Formats: sequence, structure tokens, C-alpha cells
Amino acid sequence: MLKQTSAITMMNLRSLPQRAGMSLATVLSIALVVGVLLGFLAMANGFQRTVDGTGSEDVVVILRGGSQAELNSVLSADQFRVIETAPGIAVDADGNALISGELYVVVDGIKRDLGTEANLPMRGVSLQAPRLRGQFELTAGRMFETGTNEIVAGEAVLDAFEGFELGQTIRLGSNEWQVVGLFSTGGTVFESEIWADIGVVQNLYQRGSSLQSIRARLTSPDAITGLEEFAANDPRINELDIFNEKDFYASQSGTLTQVITLIGWPLAIIMAIGAFAGAWNAMYSSVDARMREIATLRAIGFSGGAAAMGTLIESLVLSAIGGLIGAVGTYFLFNGASASTLGSGFTQVVFSFAVTGDSIIAGMIMAVIIGFLGGLVPAIRSASVPLLTVHRSD
Repeated sequence: MLKQTSAITMMNLRSLPQRAGMSLATVLSIALVVGVLLGFLAMANGFQRTVDGTGSEDVVVILRGGSQAELNSVLSADQFRVIETAPGIAVDADGNALISGELYVVVDGIKRDLGTEANLPMRGVSLQAPRLRGQFELTAGRMFETGTNEIVAGEAVLDAFEGFELGQTIRLGSNEWQVVGLFSTGGTVFESEIWADIGVVQNLYQRGSSLQSIRARLTSPDAITGLEEFAANDPRINELDIFNEKDFYASQSGTLTQVITLIGWPLAIIMAIGAFAGAWNAMYSSVDARMREIATLRAIGFSGGAAAMGTLIESLVLSAIGGLIGAVGTYFLFNGASASTLGSGFTQVVFSFAVTGDSIIAGMIMAVIIGFLGGLVPAIRSASVPLLTVHRSD
């Protein structure tokens, strides 16, 4: 049985050039299905990887109770001063609390690829802010000076938006800003932000002394429990939500990642139906073209099972080639490519596509399933070719 199957399979594969058009159409349709699926998965994986790398276990994000996002939160300067002296807040060698009151506003930037406007996050921060981002590094220029219209931009902003080169003056809204520095945070969400002096942002956007979030480094990750108890029992603070920073960003990204994935899989499945039909037609054509061949083999002792297996293996080989082409093409076209999408704060988050091993395996499994289903019925047909077909005239 094994020798017969091997012989028929080799004969089928050697005859592929005679059916080059149909076979190529099958391969390309499956490659397209796998490419679309991997493209969406690469987008979801890249966005998830960017967000998962954001935040530290020993840093907390503090918002107004029930706000869930920085844009919805409002905190006072008095609340900031109370939190500054709360138990569990780490201090530096000079005794200064490692805490930063921050203001989050939305400005318009021009995307390099499309030339269209898109929302960008501008974060008003104190000079303590870099110390609360573990991977912060100035890659060019310097930090802004307090009280000036100077900004530092994340590397992702420079890559995806126009006008943020070092030394440039850029108009954001009704105000002009000078780019005096560029920074990296190791590919995290913070690289999609612009930072400016919080006092200047408060004045220009008429926010008084209010804040939208407070970030603070804790003496240890477990100190968050004591800080929550302190906030709950101090009437000067009112209700606050205190989040571990890593968990905060993970929760912000979950919905969007699910949406991208839920769009990608149904679209790939719909396209897979078309590819399945193409594989079916190709294998039916293959069997039809070799009816006399198969009947002759049956007449000289080859089994119907061997004929069926040879046809099914041919279909699986074509689908595997298509899946491999789709995976390799998607990897070289998209892996590492920069993109941006709307994040939880209604602003752009810049990230890189990530074609992972798990995604490639998922794509190849889909390709093999298409090949199996597309070749199954033609394989059954090849096993039941009447022996008298050998006498059929062309």
C-alpha cells in the first residue's frame, strides 16, 4: 500500500506542469488566505507586545474614582500633595518623593504615510517623569526646560508623524512648540507621546492647577495595598482608583487586540471558503485529466486506496506550498513594519507588526485544512474510477 501510494503520488506531482494554471491558482489563493490571516495576527501581536512591555510592577497610576482612563480623570493639586507623603511612596537619595503629576491632552499630528491628521497624546509632566519610566533614554537633544514651549518627542512619533525632527518648530493646535529632544522607552506606548512642561500645558489649555493622573514609584510592588488603604481612609483625597501600571496598560489594550483578532479570523475564514472551492476544482480537474491513467493503474493491481491517498497528498502538497508562500511573504513584507492605531485614549499608538511562530503555525494549519477538505471528495472519486474507463476513447 505504501509503495503504491508513493508511486501514484510521485506520478501526480510530476504531472503538475500539465495543470500549471489550475494548480498555480490554488497555491496563490491559499497563500492569500494565509497572508491575510497572518497580517491581522501580526497587527494584534505587535500592538499587544507594545502594550505588554509598558509599565512597571512597582509604579502605580492614580486616577479619579470610576474614570478608568486618563482623559476622563481630574485630580487636584491638593490631592497630589497628600499622595506625595503617603506610605509606600519611594524617595530618592535626596529625600524627594518619586512622584509625577501629569496632564494628558490630545493634539493633531500629520501622518507621514497618508498625510492626514491623527490624534496624538501630549503629556504635561514634571522632570520626575523620566525616572518613573524604567527604560527612558534621551536619544538626541535634551529635556525641555520648565516654563518654556519646548517638547521632547518619542521615537515612534518621529517615525510615524511629520515635523518632529530635532530642532524643528511645530504648530500643535494654536500653539507653537520647539522640539528639543527625542526619547526612547524600549518600544513601549510612551514612545507614542509628546512631553512638555506640565505648568505650560496647564496654562495653555486653561486647566488651572488640575491634573489627570499621578504616577508614583512604590517601595515595593506589595506597597500598593497600604497605599490603597491610606487613600480609602483619608478624607482629603476622596475616592481614587489606584492601578499597578503594568496591569493598567494591559487592561487598556485587551479590547482592541480582541477586535483586531476577531476581524482577522472571520475574514480569513471567508476567504478560505473561496480557496477551498479552488482546491476542490483543481483536484477534480486533476482526477478528470487522469481518469484513464488511474483506471490503468487499478487494472494492473494498484488499489483504490492508493489512488485516493495519492490525490489527497497532491492536494496537501499544493496547500502547504501556498501556506508557506503566504507565511514567508507576510514575514518579509510586514514583520517589523511600523503602524499606528487608535488607542484607548482616542490617540494614536505606534507599534511594529510582529509575525510570530505561533501565527505561522496557525496559518499553516489553516492551509493544510483547506487542502485536506478540498482534496477529500476528489480523492474518493479517484478511488472509485471504473476499470472500464481504460477503454474510453479521448
